[in-house]
Amino acid sequence: MSRRSTGDVPQLVEKARAGDPRSVARLISLVEDASPLLREVMAGLAPYAGNAHVVGLTGSPGVGKSTSTAALVSALRAQDMRVGVLAVDPSSPFSGGALLGDRVRMQDHALDQHVYIRSMASRGHLGGLSWAAPQALRVLDAAGCDVILVETVGVGQSEVEIAAMADTTIVLIAPGMGDGIQAAKAGILEIGDLFVINKADRDGADQVRRELRSMIGLTERPPGAWLPEIVKTVASKGEGIDDVVAAVEKHREHITASGELEKRRLRRARDEIEAIAVTALREKWRGVHENAALDELAAEVIAGQSDPYAAADLLLESLES
Repeated sequence: MSRRSTGDVPQLVEKARAGDPRSVARLISLVEDASPLLREVMAGLAPYAGNAHVVGLTGSPGVGKSTSTAALVSALRAQDMRVGVLAVDPSSPFSGGALLGDRVRMQDHALDQHVYIRSMASRGHLGGLSWAAPQALRVLDAAGCDVILVETVGVGQSEVEIAAMADTTIVLIAPGMGDGIQAAKAGILEIGDLFVINKADRDGADQVRRELRSMIGLTERPPGAWLPEIVKTVASKGEGIDDVVAAVEKHREHITASGELEKRRLRRARDEIEAIAVTALREKWRGVHENAALDELAAEVIAGQSDPYAAADLLLESLES
């Protein structure tokens, strides 16, 4: 794909906007491959993005994220919405590809032309999301998706950046996994806009709900802020999924009216710009490294002739010159 001519990009963008799945796939491949055409792709998509509601789903392994995602797709399609799914999977240590890329649980939607499902490898990214995810979201957004579901690798103390990526963040929890307490430890009480207790037909679901309500009540929130809702589901049977969709819509209306949606998207754009700028700086650093300047600075630090901060200042000065 990186060898495609620049003349192909406008055609790809136009076909993607018309809903052609192959064109959407090619554009996301350009994103993942960091193609030289990526700048032109993003410029072509920019006027058409910003309409989709991005819903992030995260939770510990085994809580039923993929099953819940598939059930949500069915519920959204019942409302005649066009749905995109970005499933960020663990990376193979050998190929770098997504280990769960077949998305077995979502095959029911594979032939639906109004559902686009894409697996992306996390490629070792600690936040549970691929570095290319923001731009892949823009592709799906510009392709006309009403809702984009982003399913992350999992959740942990370092894996909370889904909140910065999504308009609405759903945290999935299951009874019997100690998730009520783990939620507090991982800091996800602060990022969750909606808590879904999946596998609620198991013993202990009501106890988990009580624990969550108690912990949410202890969290300080500014006046008028959204109070996270708790919904019980059995995703494998489709039970409670309509309640989740209703809660997501309620949250969307709240953050739109309060101006929070605009603030979240502004932060998201700032983070994306910063990430691109930092990547460009790293490329420059690699050039410095090839000239051995960075090794010289490192040697001075080891020898006690300089300190890391002074060396960093000199490195930045060399990049500016």
